[in-house]
Order: sequence, then C-alpha cells, then structure tokens
Amino acid sequence: MSNSMLLERSTPAVAPFGQPGAIPGGSPAAANWCVLPRCEISFEKCAGGLKIHCKCADEVASGTLQHLCKMLCDGLCTISCTCNGIQVCQCSLTMGICKCEYTADGVCITCTSGDAKCCAMIQACCDCLKCCCESGCCCYVSFNNTPVCCGTC
Repeated sequence: MSNSMLLERSTPAVAPFGQPGAIPGGSPAAANWCVLPRCEISFEKCAGGLKIHCKCADEVASGTLQHLCKMLCDGLCTISCTCNGIQVCQCSLTMGICKCEYTADGVCITCTSGDAKCCAMIQACCDCLKCCCESGCCCYVSFNNTPVCCGTC
C-alpha cells in the first residue's frame, strides 16, 4: 500500500530526554504498530453537524479504510490534529451520532445532533479542525481510540 503510514500506538512519539533517537517502550518488536491509510481529509458543516470526507488516492488504501470503518464505526469518533508530531487539537464528537458511508474513493463520516447546543459544539469543532487541517496539520481519524486514517487537506 503506497499511500499508508506506519503508526506506533502504545507510547508517545517523543523519545525520553537524554536518549536522542531512542525508541520509546523498548524494541520495535515489542511495540504495537498499525498501518493507516493516508487520505485527503476535508471538513464541512452540514445541517445539524459536520461531515468529514476521507478520500484515498488508490484502491487498496480506500478498501483498507472502508474495512476499518466497517468494523469500528459504531463507537466514539475522535479527530486529532498534529503539527510537527505534536498534538495541537483533539475533538471527540461525543455530543452527536456519527455514521459512516462509503464513497467511491473512501468514506464520508457524518456527525449530527438534533439538539441546538450540541449542533453548535459539533460545528465549532468543524471550524477548529478545518482551520488546523488547512494550516498544514496532519489529522488522524479514530473510532473507539483506534485510528482508521490519517492525512491532510
């Protein structure tokens, strides 16, 4: 899969002080690694909430993303944005109901709420995520704390 990213899940991405280049958590064999499809991610407001479009460049990445979403999409959706490997924003969409639909080249995740205040919070998250993404941050989309894709705008 040419459009993928290797992500270490069990420890922070920053090595401990005094050990430049050290791998946190021990040897690579003991780490918990996963391969994520790399996507082009976009955020848009919709009636009652937001839509997240994840578009993959190739068929394998798209199929992997759709398979991960099929297995995990019934739980909490969280989006994390990082800049130079440091997290700058995380939005947990607990205030709405998230649904995942397949598209020809990836998925569309819709998170909506019938409550006006919850809708306002979801749309505020949309503004924040869109700003981070358009400013060059890398965004990670997760369901139940398991990443399903990463990418930029």
